[in-house]
Amino acid sequence: MIEYNVWGAFLVGLMGAAHCFGMCGGLIGAFATNLPATSSNRLANQLSFLLSYNFGRIASYTIAGALAGASSAALGYMFDVDSYLIGLRILAGIMMIITGLYIAQIWFGVVHIEKLGKGLWSLLKPIANKLLPIKTRFQATIAGMIWGWLPCGLVYSTLTWSVASGDALNGALVMFAFGLGTLPALLSAGLTAKKLAGWVQKKQVRLLSGILIVVFGLQTIYIAIMQLN
Repeated sequence: MIEYNVWGAFLVGLMGAAHCFGMCGGLIGAFATNLPATSSNRLANQLSFLLSYNFGRIASYTIAGALAGASSAALGYMFDVDSYLIGLRILAGIMMIITGLYIAQIWFGVVHIEKLGKGLWSLLKPIANKLLPIKTRFQATIAGMIWGWLPCGLVYSTLTWSVASGDALNGALVMFAFGLGTLPALLSAGLTAKKLAGWVQKKQVRLLSGILIVVFGLQTIYIAIMQLN
């Protein structure tokens, strides 16, 4: 099942472009316009800073996925492992369906999940603000790692798949794949990224991708129920 989760997580990140622009587009824009000036190859310099920022952001996602997977593995020792993981897989399947409905623009319930992280972000935001203005790529990486914890319904939804994986490595892989999927939307400095971001926001593409993720979710639930027998 982990293969479906990894590909599904990548697809969620890729097709969640509109949500990514709404959540992080403003931060990325402000970040990009306040980069240190350079006398030569301004675009390459800007892109290197944006890559550093996104490296830190994806690193935070990966760490969160590893912690989620490791936590479920540790808790598994306290319960009957099989039934415990089956319950988590059913939850992950439900979250896949909810996420797919959001991407297909059929139902937007996933955005309410973002409220869960507002307390943590209120603690991290002042730290992130102290890093501004960004002057070095190291600062950009650290800022990315902090901003990676910005409340996001798609992130939290995908994290349930990491929990259901029952393993730190698999949990990390799921969130790493999700982070890679978000890159085209957030690396807006590149022309190709802009074209791809525009393509994934087309109604037909979002509908097809959302339905595919819903199918992943239904299959995940079906497999989990079959394991009960």
